[in-house]
Amino acid sequence: MSSPTGPASGLPVRMPRPRQSGRHRRPEPAAAPEGAPALVLAVPGAPSAAIRSLAEEVVSIARSELPGLEALIGFLEGDDIDFPSLATMLAAAASLRTERYELAVAAGREVTAPTGPAAVVVPLLAGPDSAQMRQVRQAVMDAGNTAELTDVLGPHPLLAEALHVRLSEAGLARADRARLFTVATAADGIILATVGGEEAVQAAGITGMLLAARLAVPVMAAALDQEGSIASIADQLRAAGSEQLALAPYLIGPELPEGLLDEASKEAGCAAAEPLGAYPAIGKLVLSQYTATLGIPQQQGSSSL
Repeated sequence: MSSPTGPASGLPVRMPRPRQSGRHRRPEPAAAPEGAPALVLAVPGAPSAAIRSLAEEVVSIARSELPGLEALIGFLEGDDIDFPSLATMLAAAASLRTERYELAVAAGREVTAPTGPAAVVVPLLAGPDSAQMRQVRQAVMDAGNTAELTDVLGPHPLLAEALHVRLSEAGLARADRARLFTVATAADGIILATVGGEEAVQAAGITGMLLAARLAVPVMAAALDQEGSIASIADQLRAAGSEQLALAPYLIGPELPEGLLDEASKEAGCAAAEPLGAYPAIGKLVLSQYTATLGIPQQQGSSSL
């Protein structure tokens, strides 16, 4: 069984890579400053074992990028020990900081009393979703001055990369344009599906432009939670000359209501890729939001197909 602070024993844990020798060795990743606030991942949707596993993998990626990071997982709809609520984890973060300070004082260390937020809350959302963010903000407000909230993860080029990978895994896009590898089922038009209404569609459209540049095919965003939106965009793409469409969820997974993607796929009359899930870029973007909020330098890396 998992604990609120991370994977239970027995689950695989990402370990730091051994340091390379020589003049071309990679720089060592920055470490979390002592006493830094905890990263609290706010997970939307109805909790389940699969969603908990996904969140734990995202947190594991973040920890591997920033040694010493204290990371917790809070569920917007959680209410028990297996799926603790966001409010519960914010209280836990505050208690943990106080406990560590008191232990340091008792050990005779010269430490200053903690100030500022005890937690930085990062929503596990690719794009804006007013209903989900309202819940997150309420939990942060209820915690008083002990937590700070970041923005959602997108738009971002790394999300365009993740979408490309999920499409290629489903056989709906070329995995590598440089090798001119063709896929018989490759789509010539992409519907970028999101939830959260018009604001979410507009934000997804920005990442959609980046995806279109990668695939050299038209990409248009649509809302899964707006009646007729998917069908309308499918009609527009076909009218513009696209014959083989594909549905690409601009969603991590927990925020996607069960069955909604299958319904949209049938509505559009095309195949769908998997949600972004725990693709490595998600963990990196979660950490990026955390470090940007605190002004912690983060090793910059590039990733491409």
